[in-house]
Amino acid sequence: MAVSERPLIDWSRVDTVMLDMDGTLLDLHFDNVFWQYHLPARYAEHHSLTEAVARERLDPVFSGNAGTLSWYCTDFWSDTTGLDVVALKQEVAHLVATLPATLPFLDAVKRRGLPAWLVTNAHPDSVNLKMQRTGLSERFDHIVTSHALGHAKESQAFWARLQDCYPFDPARALFVDDSPSVVAAAAAFGIGQVLALSEPDSQGSVREHSHWPTAATLADIIPDSA
Repeated sequence: MAVSERPLIDWSRVDTVMLDMDGTLLDLHFDNVFWQYHLPARYAEHHSLTEAVARERLDPVFSGNAGTLSWYCTDFWSDTTGLDVVALKQEVAHLVATLPATLPFLDAVKRRGLPAWLVTNAHPDSVNLKMQRTGLSERFDHIVTSHALGHAKESQAFWARLQDCYPFDPARALFVDDSPSVVAAAAAFGIGQVLALSEPDSQGSVREHSHWPTAATLADIIPDSA
């Protein structure tokens, strides 16, 4: 049975709010367009291939590195494709946008006096691009990337390093992400409340999360003032 689409977060048990970036705060439409269409097209063009052949070459690399630090690394993809991946992202940077509930949610968290941490697998190059486009960086007490900690969020080593570098009580933390594997890792570490988002892409399909408390977007859990 699917978990309710409108979970009740017990805000009285939250001291730290940890938020994913892509698909949680920012519209995943940018990333989906980039990885599914823009990068393969530029790769085909650069290597004088058809797009079908380009996808045949790229798909095994995508699947073979999913969930690893390499998957999120712009340097890895630049080396792998022979392209300047950061420059390619700039070509479609106009698609970078916050999801509609992002600012109201962050404002409500601030009114409650809670610290907001951005906790992302995105490479610092991607984080910088997106913070420049959205102006969100000033809203976070910490911006933590998996590259800085040396492990992807799917790994328990990431969460252990996070607690070492930024001490917090896992039992009194809330973590929100659109990736079920990342939500599972956070829960396994002992994060007190986890939430999976089912509508990370404003133009994409709804994701099914059968094992975790689920909301469509952050709009479903905006806290009242303390």
